[in-house]
Amino acid sequence: MFASQFLSPAVSRVVAAVSHVVRKFLMLAGLVFVLGLAGTYKGHSGLLDGLQAMFPGGVNASERSAVPVADDALLPVAALNQERLVPSMQQALHYVARRYRVSNEVLVPIFLAAQDSAREFGLDPLLIVAVIGVESGFNPFSQSVVGAQGLMQVMPRFHSDKLPDGAGELPFFDPVTNVQVGSRVLRESISRNGGLVPGLQQFGGAINDPDRRYSGKVLAERERLEQAIQQRMQKA
Repeated sequence: MFASQFLSPAVSRVVAAVSHVVRKFLMLAGLVFVLGLAGTYKGHSGLLDGLQAMFPGGVNASERSAVPVADDALLPVAALNQERLVPSMQQALHYVARRYRVSNEVLVPIFLAAQDSAREFGLDPLLIVAVIGVESGFNPFSQSVVGAQGLMQVMPRFHSDKLPDGAGELPFFDPVTNVQVGSRVLRESISRNGGLVPGLQQFGGAINDPDRRYSGKVLAERERLEQAIQQRMQKA
């Protein structure tokens, strides 16, 4: 009885001490892992740069440097980029984010690419957005059974010549590159076939469909986008 009463508190203290050391070790190991990952994340050279890339809301830009910075530098990059979108595209972005359950921040570069490509090729930006919705549901990593890739389901074997210089590996899975190339292909299809509907049919690989179901889907999606924009602007 005496031994049991004597050893129990001692064992408890040992267990508690070991547990404390293990917790400290795990915390230190986790910290080292995070710091190491932050130092290499997306090629950032600085530790705080890496942390900001990993957790953009957790590192205040004002704490990164003692040098005064402009007010814009304190805003999230995605928010600044979203300001480059025209009002109708901003409203369309919010609608798409809800409908397809995609983060606003992820959609911003896609919508900017659609807006810029529409200006370059003389297209309706909402048409490009509608094609993306029909083709991939805003999944940049989608691939069809015939090998079409990315947001606009571009066929690499037919359109690799349209890639910009320095496109890198797996370029058609890059959202911005895919939208740029896909928009060019769409413009060429419309011009070659003499109109929007036959151009869409060729773009969708359904040129011989008498019911024109593919173009009907795209145009219906664009109409939904336009209605959503009007409703949101009326509420604003």
